[in-house]
Amino acid sequence: MRLATFTVGTTVGPIDRVGVTYGDSLVDLTAGYAALLAAEGRTRPVEAARALVPPDMLELLHNGPEAIEAAREVRVAAADGDLPAEGPRGGRVVYGEEEVSLRAPLPRPNTIRDFSVFEDHGTEKPDAWYDLPAYYKGNPDSTVPPNSEVEWPDYTDRLDFELELGVVVGRECRDIDASEAGEYIAGYTVFNDFSARDIQSEEMEMGLGPGKGKDFANGFGPYLVTADAFDPADARMTARVNGEVWSEGNSGEAHHSVGDMLEHAAMGETLHPGDVLGTGTVGGGCGYDLDRWIDHGDTIELEIEGIGTLRHTVS
Repeated sequence: MRLATFTVGTTVGPIDRVGVTYGDSLVDLTAGYAALLAAEGRTRPVEAARALVPPDMLELLHNGPEAIEAAREVRVAAADGDLPAEGPRGGRVVYGEEEVSLRAPLPRPNTIRDFSVFEDHGTEKPDAWYDLPAYYKGNPDSTVPPNSEVEWPDYTDRLDFELELGVVVGRECRDIDASEAGEYIAGYTVFNDFSARDIQSEEMEMGLGPGKGKDFANGFGPYLVTADAFDPADARMTARVNGEVWSEGNSGEAHHSVGDMLEHAAMGETLHPGDVLGTGTVGGGCGYDLDRWIDHGDTIELEIEGIGTLRHTVS
């Protein structure tokens, strides 16, 4: 099941909604679930729907498996032709994808922890890399929507993309084993970890991790695919620039698994719904690995099989 955050224009401006995809359409989960409750004769269906499947992905994740199951009910009803065309108060339930603007599935994640689990990315790995799935923390306030224009920072001459898998936590967890990870993952998304390579290389010499080299833009999307519908151990990953394939890889090439990442992040620390873990870049999945660089005006398309294509243009 593919979930999305999207906006639709109204007389008072754009309003965020959470939806589930069905064919070429997006079904408004809050309105759709309210319509199902009203058809069952439920009192105050709108209020009940907003409480369980609110129009905010972070709040929806905090509601746990029951909210995901409600989303699944809406999608099944749409597929079976049993979903009313209007909500209890007359609002629309289904939108064509061309009528909406996608936002990042989580417009503002709780946290971003970005790992580096692919051996073929970057420089030669120290011995500790093979034992420790280390990460740095990114900037959750710099999330950029799919299909948007990303401003080229004026302090870099080496802007780069990075093709990564994003893992979204769905349940609170702490001190868990890697084998239990599946119980705590809400789903997966495509992650473009934009990087300013020249300033990043200077920052890394100080041993503190990246800062200005990373924090200006984080791309997620276009959808959040629920954990039951995606296998992180085997998904084709492709990077295209201006329509040309620059690199191809597979999520199964990771040295550390998603479970390893989650176990390490939750060691002595509580993770919460809406936390995002990035796998780091698949081998060859960035200009740095290829010694090939993007330019102003280029369009980057990062695709992960089973999730979709995340597209941005750099200005």
